[in-house]
Amino acid sequence: MSIWITRQETSPSERKRMAVKDLFDTSGVTTTYGSEVFADHVPDRTAGAVQLLEAAGYASAGKANLHEFAYGITSQNPHFGDVPNIRFPGRVAGGSSGGCAAAIAAEEADAGLGTDTGGSIRIPAACCEVVGFKPTFGLVPLDGCFPLAPSFDHAGPLARDVAGCAEMMRALAGLSPPALDTLEDIRVGVAWLDFADAEVRTVVEAAASRLPSALRIEPGLPEGIFDAFQHEVAGTHRELFNRNRDRYGLNVRTKVERCIEVSHAQAARANAIRERYRLDFAKAMADVDVFVAPTLPVVPPEADCDELLVRQRMTQLTFPLNAVGAPALAIPCGRTEGGLPVSMQVIGRSGDDGLVLAAGALIEAALRNTAGLEFKPI
Repeated sequence: MSIWITRQETSPSERKRMAVKDLFDTSGVTTTYGSEVFADHVPDRTAGAVQLLEAAGYASAGKANLHEFAYGITSQNPHFGDVPNIRFPGRVAGGSSGGCAAAIAAEEADAGLGTDTGGSIRIPAACCEVVGFKPTFGLVPLDGCFPLAPSFDHAGPLARDVAGCAEMMRALAGLSPPALDTLEDIRVGVAWLDFADAEVRTVVEAAASRLPSALRIEPGLPEGIFDAFQHEVAGTHRELFNRNRDRYGLNVRTKVERCIEVSHAQAARANAIRERYRLDFAKAMADVDVFVAPTLPVVPPEADCDELLVRQRMTQLTFPLNAVGAPALAIPCGRTEGGLPVSMQVIGRSGDDGLVLAAGALIEAALRNTAGLEFKPI
């Protein structure tokens, strides 16, 4: 098992130790994208997001392990070892940015730079009981980052608390959350509870009950969009895959083969559905500023699970936010009776990233006792 692909020593006095997902190019440092295909790849440039964080005072603690090519939600990696869940042994760390979340949970990093195409920041944040933020699509630069499905891809931060994510977003996008005194300053909704397993729903409902005047809303979940995602993955991998099929791990090889089978016509239909869902999503948010929902509808699966069998359920409540490009913040909100972590998303309209972070900080503070964690003000 491995959190890191390449470990770098930072000064013991360095406050901002950053785990960089090994999907981002780093000049002079091996960057594998989680695959044997690029095991010896050493870029001559550094990704723009990494440069922004380094300029703001973050020091790389190393390149964090991930699900191969960021195409998976468990960070089970046949080439560099599975990422362990430090806080909940025997459970997956989540993916694909699992190494970043695990490094923060293990206190080997203070922050992490990850990517999220269907939940790949928020899922490991939920599994490892840390905080992860998927910004509005396009807000954080993705140059120098290996793509998966470009119109679904987002880059964003992971940290111990909302304040840590907000600090990183200042460096990544010049973002300053607005001042909110109380949650009564904004309209908060609650959604998607009925899609969660009973033990998860119980924890999220208890957390939501601590929020003032939360309005139940029904954004619905998209159906028929996945072909658009798969078609973009095929576009990313087709040539590379044809040259290196046997070097891909079985899990990702199986998924890429399925993606290549998706036709242009199927993708076009899926993109039309996606555009309709954007409109439906906006209408559902007409009466609220942000809404909360479970991050995962289930508890983290066992470490030896078959990712192909759990991925659809694990991404059920995260993928819709990639489809519309809206900001979504995953924060711990408690544990089940069995002691497993439950996470809540704070979701806003595209462009309202600052509001989501500000609301998330207040919600985090309101849940301090529920989650059993300590946080600092934003």
